Amino acid sequence: MQALNIAIVVAYLAAMLGFGWWGKSRTRNASDYLVAGRRLGPLLYTGTMAAVVLGGASTVGGVGLGYQYGISGMWLVVAIGTGVLLLSLLFAPTIQKLKIYTVSQMLTLRYGHRATRVSGIVMLAYTLMLCATSTGAYATIFVVLFGWDRALSIAVGGAIVLIYSTIGGMWSITLADMAQFVIKTIGVFALMLPFSLAAAGGFDGIAERAGDEFFSITGIGAQSIITYFVVYTLGLLIGQDIWQRVFTSRTPEIARWGGSAAGIYCILYGVAGAVIGMSASVVLPAIESKDDVYADIALNVLPIGIGGLVLAAAVAAMMSTASGALIAAATVARTDVVPFVAGWIGKSDKAGTDGGERSSSDHDVASSRWWVLGLGLVTIALAVIVQDVVAALTIAYDILVGGLLVSILGGLVWRRGNGIGAGASMAAGTLVTLGVMAYLEVTAENQYDGIYANEPIYYGLAVSALVYVIVSLATRATDPGVMDAWDRRVAGDIPEDVPVDAPR
Repeated sequence: MQALNIAIVVAYLAAMLGFGWWGKSRTRNASDYLVAGRRLGPLLYTGTMAAVVLGGASTVGGVGLGYQYGISGMWLVVAIGTGVLLLSLLFAPTIQKLKIYTVSQMLTLRYGHRATRVSGIVMLAYTLMLCATSTGAYATIFVVLFGWDRALSIAVGGAIVLIYSTIGGMWSITLADMAQFVIKTIGVFALMLPFSLAAAGGFDGIAERAGDEFFSITGIGAQSIITYFVVYTLGLLIGQDIWQRVFTSRTPEIARWGGSAAGIYCILYGVAGAVIGMSASVVLPAIESKDDVYADIALNVLPIGIGGLVLAAAVAAMMSTASGALIAAATVARTDVVPFVAGWIGKSDKAGTDGGERSSSDHDVASSRWWVLGLGLVTIALAVIVQDVVAALTIAYDILVGGLLVSILGGLVWRRGNGIGAGASMAAGTLVTLGVMAYLEVTAENQYDGIYANEPIYYGLAVSALVYVIVSLATRATDPGVMDAWDRRVAGDIPEDVPVDAPR
């Protein structure tokens, strides 16, 4: 009977490869490959934005938190949804009108200063670690379902994501993500939630056997709730993988309201996951690891066949995050990191102008495919070789928020901020974040006082903001010509094929 569940998951994986070929037929130029031609409508945009942010941590992790802490297990995913909402309502329309490919390009446009270009290296590290973490996560489903060892599971799952991402780029990823969004919606809301809740005897049954404290929204603890909002909400505001989805929207209005709909969906998804976990704590009270709760419900509570669809939903969640991070990493590597490194060692990158950023015409599809393929192989190797990928992702996330957040958001909201202030802010925030992290790691009594502590981000953000304001006010304002070009970009007056100027 378990063969039916396996067959459903295999059919889903085969369909992902099919979406790769379908996406290839829609990919005619670099804009199609990297940002789906910037022409996604409301339905596709909402579905794919929700798909890319709701990965394994949101799906498997969210259910596990509900199992352990009750309804307050929703806060991790609620924080993610809040980040999507804030990005969409406050910044997405402006970001969409810039007609660029990366976060680092936005910094170049806004500040016109070389000091900001190091942001590309940080963003590349973050996207690579995010992709590797997601790859390792969905491989755990293959271990349970097929009985494979971890390395084989990572290799097979990673190869599937790599193939459909490489073939059609963002169009393939968009089509696959839309299918994944539908599968997740059906699997979590229409199947897993009602079946598990019914098996637990409804909310009354949960309250009777688990206690009223399971319904406390602060049961997980104030510190954990704050952590989720600091790490995930703020991180989502500036992540390349999320911005690259904003670039795919057809209009600023779609970026704002389609993204807002995705944010609301994420919040509801978090509540549903917590309730599923609460139900499982009553039906399957002896599960040792909270990360196993999702799979145990699928295999032991749901009917055969439905369980397979729910497992496919988990794989879908993780693959959507992995594919989004992969193409983001490839875009950043080619657009930002290679020209920066080439300029640093005194060589001009042939695809750029004076070490500057590439325009869309410089992004030919064939070479973009090679970048996706190469970095995809790197992430598969990282997922197999590096046992503590989560620690690496945590470090990258801390630097992303503690080092880059202020200069990125500051450039969007404060016109007096300048390139020297932004560069100094990045350097100070990054150094303080890493310094506090290293100190806590040496003096830590447990893992939560070391790399996984919250203090590095707090100190990094505080110093970064202080330096940004002081240095910007103490030095000359951004060149009027740079600000004029920025204003015209924000107004949507500059077409996509006009390159970002080389920073001074």
